[in-house]
Amino acid sequence: MHLRGQPFEEQAERLLQCHGLSILERNYSARTGEIDIIATEGDVLVFVEVRARSHRRFGGAAKSVDKKKQRRLILTAQHYLQRHNRGKDRRCRFDVIAFEPRQSEAGRPVHWFRGAFTAEQGNTYQ
Repeated sequence: MHLRGQPFEEQAERLLQCHGLSILERNYSARTGEIDIIATEGDVLVFVEVRARSHRRFGGAAKSVDKKKQRRLILTAQHYLQRHNRGKDRRCRFDVIAFEPRQSEAGRPVHWFRGAFTAEQGNTYQ
């Protein structure tokens, strides 16, 4: 993620850790794309996309993880699994943590979509 997105990734990482997930990697890159956070929750390998929007002009943060972005995330996750010899006996999940634009000065709403989409079914959270 770009430098301006780094605070959101750090906040997302803390959220995941507070819920018992263990962080394996941040900003995993391959030719197919980048995964912001890779974590484990028990025996589940979790690939997390962190999105933030400053305004709703182009839709919310969660809506920005469209089919094209999902496909890139899936391909990058496959690369990770092959490269690290993981996933043979492990379930995988794709989550989205979305920081939506402020409605007031109260703060930025954050939404954690567990199992936001699957490699087989496509988007399930929108």
